[in-house]
Amino acid sequence: MEQEEILEEEKIDKKKKKEKKNKFEEENLELKNKVSELEDKLIRTQAEMVNYRRRKDEETARLLEYSNEDIAKDLLPILDNFERAINMDNDNLEDEVSKFLEGFKIIHKGLKETLQKYEVIEINPIDEEFDPNYHNAVMTENNEAKADNIVTEVFQKGYMLKTRVIRPAMVKVNQNEKKVNEKKGDNNE
Repeated sequence: MEQEEILEEEKIDKKKKKEKKNKFEEENLELKNKVSELEDKLIRTQAEMVNYRRRKDEETARLLEYSNEDIAKDLLPILDNFERAINMDNDNLEDEVSKFLEGFKIIHKGLKETLQKYEVIEINPIDEEFDPNYHNAVMTENNEAKADNIVTEVFQKGYMLKTRVIRPAMVKVNQNEKKVNEKKGDNNE
C-alpha cells in the first residue's frame, strides 16, 4: 500500500510539474508576444520621431528662408515713394530740385541693392502674358495691335522673395473686344 501511495504521489508530482511546466510555457509565450509588441511599438515610435524631426527641420528651414518677408513688405512702399519722387526729375525742374532728387536716386539705388542682396526680386511683366499668380489686373484695355491677355502697363511693381510672391504687380491687361464678344456669343448659344 505504501508503494501504491508513493506511486500515486509521484504521479501527482509529475502531473503538478507538467502543469507548472505548461503554465511557465504559456507565460513565456505571453511574455515573448509582449516583447514583440513592445519592439514593434518602439520601432514605430522611433520612425515617428525621425519623421517629426525631419518635418520640424523642414519647417524651420522654410521659416528661416522667408524670415525677411515682413521687413521686405514694409520696405516696398518706401521704395515706391522713392521711385515716384525720382520720376519727377525731368529737364523742367530747377537745378536745386534736380540735385535734391539726385540724393533720392542714391538712396533708392542703395535700398534696391539691399533688397536684391536678400533675394527680393522685382516682377516686371510689361509685354508678358498675364499670370494671376504674379499679377493683379486692375484695368483692361482694348488694343488690337497687341495680343490678347498681355500686360500693357504696370501701375505698381510686384516683388518676390526668392520663389514666393510677396506683392503681385498691379497691371493693365489687354483684352481684345472682338474675342470677348465672340466668347460671350459662344456662351449665349
